[in-house]
Amino acid sequence: MKTTESPAPIPAESGPPVTKVDVPARKPSAAKKDGNVLNVFSHGMLILWAVMVVMPLLWAVMTSFKDDSSIFGSPWSLPDKLHFDNWSRAWTDAHMSDYFLNTVLVVGGSLVGTLVLGSMAAYVLARFDFPGNRFIYYLFVGGMSFPIMLALVPLFYVVNNMGLLNTIHGLILVYIAYSLPFTVFFLTAFFRSLPTSVAEAAFVDGASHSRTFFQIMLPMAKPGLISVGIFNFLGQWNQYMLPTVLNTDPDKRVLTQGLVQLAVSQGYKGDWSGLFAGLVMAMLPVLAAYIIFQRQVVQGLTAGALK
Repeated sequence: MKTTESPAPIPAESGPPVTKVDVPARKPSAAKKDGNVLNVFSHGMLILWAVMVVMPLLWAVMTSFKDDSSIFGSPWSLPDKLHFDNWSRAWTDAHMSDYFLNTVLVVGGSLVGTLVLGSMAAYVLARFDFPGNRFIYYLFVGGMSFPIMLALVPLFYVVNNMGLLNTIHGLILVYIAYSLPFTVFFLTAFFRSLPTSVAEAAFVDGASHSRTFFQIMLPMAKPGLISVGIFNFLGQWNQYMLPTVLNTDPDKRVLTQGLVQLAVSQGYKGDWSGLFAGLVMAMLPVLAAYIIFQRQVVQGLTAGALK
């Protein structure tokens, strides 16, 4: 019987021995080191800035629950007891409730008027090309650079001649005029960043200009409206110069006037705990508005850049 022999294995080719070479790890480049140093420095500056902003706020809140002896005896210590009577005293005895109501009426009315009028003007300037378009736009831009101090005297005479001096609605109209330049400037750029295809489709379907604006374009501009609304709310809520000149009626004072009056009276009464309680009352609505709408504010600021 024949047997089959398996073929002999082919010897491997002989060659020089392979030696392993250890590759040294790459050292970080100088640019990367500089970037790390810059990041550490920038983060450190941000932390320092945050501490500088937050510490006075926390100190004011903490002081509003102290009595006067603790404020001057140990200003940086925590209150040994929460004195809620400071808040009730500021709300009633210092008439902060009346000032708060007046401020809500003035800021609420002016904010609605500013957003409605400013959005309509910005939409027309952004979407329609007509003679004088750029001239009107630059008039609004120029209004942003005009110092309000230079307009106080003529503004006083205009408001007085119109019979609006020492009135809530007169202050609302002045706030609207004061806030319109920035509102139109901000919303014009925002409306230009919105797509035109949606409005064109609405026109094809027979929608009028007013319906297209209120039902289509205005909801699309919601992030921009919230952003500019927050900015106007901050400026109008903290406004002091305009109401001081145009509103001298003690019964129609706004919060900023009331706080100044409360601070002046400290020389005679010494109610510093009530003053800090009133100060925190004035700050809370602003903080609450920004905390609630902070995401919309960021979206509105970045939407104009990402077209």
